[in-house]
Amino acid sequence: MATARWNNKVIASSDDTVVVEGNHYFPLESVDQSVLKPSDHTSICPWKGTANYYSLQVDGSENTNAAWYYAEPKEAAAQIKGRVAFWKGVEISA
Repeated sequence: MATARWNNKVIASSDDTVVVEGNHYFPLESVDQSVLKPSDHTSICPWKGTANYYSLQVDGSENTNAAWYYAEPKEAAAQIKGRVAFWKGVEISA
């Protein structure tokens, strides 16, 4: 079971993560939707495609662009479609 925690709150938990480049990608349905705030930020990975971001809001604190996902990943990264990964201080335990 992998768990993502930020600001003393479990924000995702799943026994079905996909690990790519050391990052656990959680199924979107395993993420607490109440903490996700859509962001306009994007970045591009040459082999995965365009990443979209969420900021996290937990107990009045915000962690800007701390979660990312690939809405339309390239074929080489198809296994992460519908999944979310975290960084910027989000603790992952597996």
